[in-house]
Amino acid sequence: MPSQPFQDDGVVLETARPKVKPPKRYQVVLLNDDFTPMDFVVDVLTRFFGMDEAKANTVMLAVHTKGKGTCGVYSREVAEMKVMQVNQYAREHQHPLQCEMEVV
Repeated sequence: MPSQPFQDDGVVLETARPKVKPPKRYQVVLLNDDFTPMDFVVDVLTRFFGMDEAKANTVMLAVHTKGKGTCGVYSREVAEMKVMQVNQYAREHQHPLQCEMEVV
C-alpha cells in the first residue's frame, strides 16, 4: 500500500491551554484599638512579619491613625497562620489587638 503524504489543507491547530487563575492572595492587617500599647504592636510586626524597626513604626502609625495597617500579603495558608499566631500572642500578653486577613 503506497503511503500518501500528510495533507493539512492549510489548517493550523493549536493545543488548547486551560485557563488557570493564579491563587488568591490575602493581606494580613492589624486593627486599631484604644488599649494595646504601640510598642507591643511594633514587637508583633518585627516578631511575626520580619519588619525592621523603621518599617514596623510606619505600619504601627498607620494602625493608630487610619484604623488598620497592612502587615504583608501572603497565600491563604500563610495568612491564616500569621493571623492565628498574632491573635494568640496578643491574648497571651492580655492585649485586645486584632489581626485579620482580607482578599487582595
